[in-house]
Amino acid sequence: MRHFGSQTPGIASLFCGVVLIIACSDSESGPEQSAGNAGAAVGDAAGTGGTPPVTGAGGSSSSANGGTGGTLNAGGAAGALNAGLGGTGTDPAAPAEPGVRFVGRVDTRDAAGARFAWSGTGVVARFSGTSLGVRLGGNQQYSVLVDGALQPKFVSTGGSDALATDLTAGEHVVEIYRRTEASQGVSQFLGFDIGGGELLAPPPAPERRIEIIGDSVSAGYGDEGTLPCGFTADTENHYLTYGAIAARALDAELSTVAWSGKGIVYNYDTDVVDPMPALYGRTLPQDPSSTYDFATVPDVVVINLGTNDFSTEGDPTTELFGSEYAKLLERVRAAYPEAFILCTVGPLLSGADLVAARAGIAAGVAAFEAAGGSNVRAWEMNVPNGNPPGCDYHPNLATHQAMADALVPELEAHFD
Repeated sequence: MRHFGSQTPGIASLFCGVVLIIACSDSESGPEQSAGNAGAAVGDAAGTGGTPPVTGAGGSSSSANGGTGGTLNAGGAAGALNAGLGGTGTDPAAPAEPGVRFVGRVDTRDAAGARFAWSGTGVVARFSGTSLGVRLGGNQQYSVLVDGALQPKFVSTGGSDALATDLTAGEHVVEIYRRTEASQGVSQFLGFDIGGGELLAPPPAPERRIEIIGDSVSAGYGDEGTLPCGFTADTENHYLTYGAIAARALDAELSTVAWSGKGIVYNYDTDVVDPMPALYGRTLPQDPSSTYDFATVPDVVVINLGTNDFSTEGDPTTELFGSEYAKLLERVRAAYPEAFILCTVGPLLSGADLVAARAGIAAGVAAFEAAGGSNVRAWEMNVPNGNPPGCDYHPNLATHQAMADALVPELEAHFD
């Protein structure tokens, strides 16, 4: 019996006397641009009393020219800081305001704090101080870096958790990324607790951007385990997946849209409920109302799907798979007119299953090109799976590194 993609089950904080509230959009759009525009929309609402409000630095998490964050001074309460979500607003000469930069798809409709769920999504901030704590709802597991140094795995308690202590006085950068995938629930950023300092303007996002659309392989299922083992959040580490490694090698910001067991037509074991194309347009994949607006545009998109379609009995025909694959390509192209799209599958399949998956991908790319699509390529990832593999036969850390080594040169030429 093959085990290639078994489906898993389905801000207000104190800064040494300064209250930080992330102003969120009430629209159905999830990404960071919405929050910047929302700051401008509600920031000048009537209100008297309190301290003068502060202009936020809204806009996309990756954009240097996002919408102006606006000000917030509601009902006479003290004007709160709209932290914005990165960017420098519409005036490039204006100093950047304190705030955080989100990575990946983030839903900002809840005024209590931004929510995110996809693998690898997270928060980047710069601060001065000697200690740092964070408030993250959702009890998820995270990879944390302080000043570029990877820290031990962090598991949120849902309250205020210490991230770093006894830091030297001065400026520091913290990065927090989800290790666990979306099926494990939603994270909510509720703020930082900074000792002996303050939040500063976030570091700029990399100019290069990558989006990966995939399944358990791209999410990191079982990459820290050794067969025999099944799925647990404790053995899943997105930060060490091929996509994350490749993005760091290319100095690019990564947004991963991946869920274990998902396919183009059939999910694992021929399940047809919400295959990946049904989730692709969502900021929070388990919330159909959380619509992503594709405001942050990648330079390249990597699609690594097909393993679950062809790993069990009842495989789709080449024609059916190719037709549905072409539809996904059309959606990606409509969202990102200039992005290069690399289509692949690997490394779990072998033999006739691998041949069928590659034929289906080739058929999808051919149909897309026949309809006028371009700047796309079907690429064969010839990386053998590790021995022993990770949990449920998934690639282990060494295999993910080998996949990244193969992927980097394929993407390098497609950045401006």
